[in-house]
Amino acid sequence: MSDLDLRRSLRDARERTLGYVGDLRDEQLHVPLVATVNPMLWELGHVAYFAEFWTLRKLSGAAPIRADGDSLYDSARIAHDDRWSLPLPDRRGTLAYLEEQLTRTLSGLSDDPPAAARYLYRLALHHEDMHGEAIVYTRQGFSYPHPLRLALDERPRGTRSGERIAIPAGIYRIGARPSDAFVFDNEKWEHEVRVEAFTIAREQVTNDEYVAFVESGGYDDASLWSDEGRAWLAQERPQHPLYWRRGSDGWERRSFDRWIAVAPNEPVVNVNYFEAQAYCRFAGKRLPTEAEWEVAATGGTHRDYPWGDETPTPLHANLDGWYGEVTEVGAFPDGESPFGLRDMLGNVWEWTSTPFGPYPGFAPDPYREYSEPWFGDHQVLRGGAWSTRARMVTTRWRNFYRPQRRDILTGFRTCD
Repeated sequence: MSDLDLRRSLRDARERTLGYVGDLRDEQLHVPLVATVNPMLWELGHVAYFAEFWTLRKLSGAAPIRADGDSLYDSARIAHDDRWSLPLPDRRGTLAYLEEQLTRTLSGLSDDPPAAARYLYRLALHHEDMHGEAIVYTRQGFSYPHPLRLALDERPRGTRSGERIAIPAGIYRIGARPSDAFVFDNEKWEHEVRVEAFTIAREQVTNDEYVAFVESGGYDDASLWSDEGRAWLAQERPQHPLYWRRGSDGWERRSFDRWIAVAPNEPVVNVNYFEAQAYCRFAGKRLPTEAEWEVAATGGTHRDYPWGDETPTPLHANLDGWYGEVTEVGAFPDGESPFGLRDMLGNVWEWTSTPFGPYPGFAPDPYREYSEPWFGDHQVLRGGAWSTRARMVTTRWRNFYRPQRRDILTGFRTCD
């Protein structure tokens, strides 16, 4: 990413962030305390604070823009539930902070910053992109209207082939290289893994496949669920994916503030790790490990995207809100991996069977709280969703969530 592109991207990220909240009334910004979201005014202020902290205070030693910034917006200091009782600025004050931070950050961005500085600007950019995606989840959770108005008018059609792709055994290399444009610490560094021969579904599990699991009593069959999954079942008592209901003409799914028919050829979405595990047992399959997923996505070669190193476009994948929702599986032949898999990037995040942990020789980057605190109790997801910014996602990017989360745009594909 050139310095001109970096400036443009920082402005674009802020425009997207503001667009995600600009249509909301003040009372809609004041969401109730929920374990999976942040107060929206806090989240907006935190985005500005994080960028200020790394691109101004750490990089150039600048004085804080807000004297109370550390006590309001430092996520490492402030417990999640405490964020609802903070004396946060109102909407106008929060937006003023965002504007002042971006102005100062762009002013401090030189024409040719050293690599260490460029890394911190990219860190702030991608941090804002991630929080933008979190706001999408928040809007969905509270039945707010769809946040995007720039989605392409026509979604591509796809076909589920049902094909199983054979991946040969071998010694493969996964992870990031120092020469990659931007790398999170949990992607460091490329290393060898032994992968046994396996087969993997060409496409993500679809709604019609998952309906068979639901209607066969899959949520009531304890033999399909892990011990942790059964504990989650006992507590939550679900009978279908989150945001589903039975309508007069069949299953329906809530998409933000609208109920729509569950489309048979779209990927199932808003299912957690336990649900994905149980479906796999029902189908006689399993989830891929993250190493298997990465090998299937790259063909065992180092590349940013399944199709090569060309920047993603709407012909390659369902990313960046281009289509505004999930699309049918198999709809992007230009985005195929070398092994012929589709939708390896975009559409829905994909659960893997791998617990989130460090790669060999891991060392935390300056933002120490990004990865290390979450090792051990989160699960790795790969690939990105329709709401993920295209500039962020690569075949090596390791996302991670707690296994019970299903408010996020998650699906899966199966292995055997």
